Amino acid sequence: MMDGSVGSSAAADLSKADLEASKRLILRWDSTATSAGERMLFDGGDRSDGESYLRAFDDIRRSIKEPGAAGSPRRSSSSGNVIQTAMVRLEDEFRNLLLTRATEIDVEAFVDLSSLSMSSASGEGINGLSDVEGGGDASGESESVSGSSRIRRSSIGSMKSIREIDLLPADALDDLRSIAERMIDAGYDRECIQVYAGVRKAAVDACLRKLGVEKLSIGEVQRLEWDALEANIRRWIRAARICVRIVFASERLLCERIFEGLGISDDTSFTETVKGAAIQLFGFAEAISIGRRSPEKLFKIIDLHDTISDLLPDVGAVFQSKSSESIYTQAAEILSRLAEAIRGILSEFENAVLRDPPKTPVPGGTIHPLTRYVMNYINLISDYKPTLMKLIVTRPSASARLSSDDFAAAGSAPLELDFPESENQTPLSTHLTWIIVVLQHNLENKAALYKDNALSHLFLMNNIHYIVHKVKGSSELREMIGDDYLRKLTGKFRLSATSYQRATWVKILHCLRDEGIHVSGSFSSGVSKSTLRERFKSFNASFDEAHKTQASWFVPDTQLREELRISISERLLPAYRAFLGRFRQHIESGRHPELYIKYTVEDLEMALSDFFEGFNPSQHNRRRSH
Repeated sequence: MMDGSVGSSAAADLSKADLEASKRLILRWDSTATSAGERMLFDGGDRSDGESYLRAFDDIRRSIKEPGAAGSPRRSSSSGNVIQTAMVRLEDEFRNLLLTRATEIDVEAFVDLSSLSMSSASGEGINGLSDVEGGGDASGESESVSGSSRIRRSSIGSMKSIREIDLLPADALDDLRSIAERMIDAGYDRECIQVYAGVRKAAVDACLRKLGVEKLSIGEVQRLEWDALEANIRRWIRAARICVRIVFASERLLCERIFEGLGISDDTSFTETVKGAAIQLFGFAEAISIGRRSPEKLFKIIDLHDTISDLLPDVGAVFQSKSSESIYTQAAEILSRLAEAIRGILSEFENAVLRDPPKTPVPGGTIHPLTRYVMNYINLISDYKPTLMKLIVTRPSASARLSSDDFAAAGSAPLELDFPESENQTPLSTHLTWIIVVLQHNLENKAALYKDNALSHLFLMNNIHYIVHKVKGSSELREMIGDDYLRKLTGKFRLSATSYQRATWVKILHCLRDEGIHVSGSFSSGVSKSTLRERFKSFNASFDEAHKTQASWFVPDTQLREELRISISERLLPAYRAFLGRFRQHIESGRHPELYIKYTVEDLEMALSDFFEGFNPSQHNRRRSH
């Protein structure tokens, strides 16, 4: 296509005959004429007609700029009318080139690129989005993705994460630039930009629809059910990366190739093309950032925060002009609000754990749902450590920790909690430790709901053991909580186990004491049989009750359950064996010994295997028999 030479003087002035010939050529391609309207000058085929048309246009423009070449003022006026006709034609050609020669962006081909250059040190996020470094060979070019679409490394700064697509072939770009140059020179820059933005905006909007970005108001986003909102956030994260790094970046490149250096102020064509789509895209994240805060939203909001944080340099590179910098400002403000929302949600979560009211005790003293929820939650928090370490910069204050209102809401009186603070702990670590402290306090309130003191201790043992197990199971969480506090937790778990055994078995073992059994007298064997019979009866009744009750209690951790049985066995069986050995003959020498010696040592050992299984002994025996 012709080089831009609009306005340059020819070596010799145009002849009147040449000027008239140029006008006739322009009028022959009048778009209002049916025969001319059926064909396009720039159709990607024979280029001679298009080149001749632009030469004729340049001749007429030169005649207007240099009146000596045009002759009389009447002819100059006639030339102006012809230019208007040419503008209509060139506008149609410009639109047709954009519509027919553009390469459609196949967004599905870029699924693997949707996680480009995640700079967070956290690695895979909760959604499994993997880090991908900028690929390609040493020349900066990579293989074709789809059709004639070609990925090239960004020329914008050093943003390696951006991938620009050539949206039109080189010959079409040359034609578009040649037309734009003449329209702008003739004062039709507004019309040129309107045509360009109208066509390309529709293409950008189509990409957003394919990526699942819906047009939702802030109110509509905030009214979505959580499942729907979560799905929308996942789609948005993928869409945002593709839009910023591929779609918007490619549109900017296209604008530069067509309009750069043609005298248009700033990058109006690019701004008018993508600003609406960018506002729609970031409007969703803005709605999330100012929405209701609740604990279940934390991790998706962190994902949103990390995505925008990672994209922000690219947003700044793509939207770098004055006319489009408001997009960068919007994204930066959303990032700040998301950070504040994350801090607020963590605080809300701490309060929710503290305020969770004691209601009805969980059956069998098993692990409370709150314990599972809180420990799984803070395990996930530890997975997001790199981000949260940057955002959580203050420790929970003493006044906030020990608010009378909070304890009143939780159904308990204010008291000083055992909260081990260390100067070496980061603010995030302090918050996680505080959450566990608050959880323990809440569990103690819930333990008080049990009427059986032994079951209350078993409940605390189960729950604190679960806390310890979860902390030990995560290297990140263990590092943040610290071994000193972990040892304290382990000590509390062991204390609860010991307290359970005392509450249950001290009374039972008390039946096996020698005290009060031995008597003196010439007609006595030295043993009070009535007292001995009473001791055996008391032991049998106490053990029967414990067996019946505690078989329905539940210790869900199999290793802990077995260790607890072994600990009980090591105290009970030797004591019973010794008692039976010392006094068995005194019972068997009397009447109906079976009424008093109900258990052998082996019977007790078998019965202990029923304990903490979570169902009554008859059910358990049936299960074992099958």
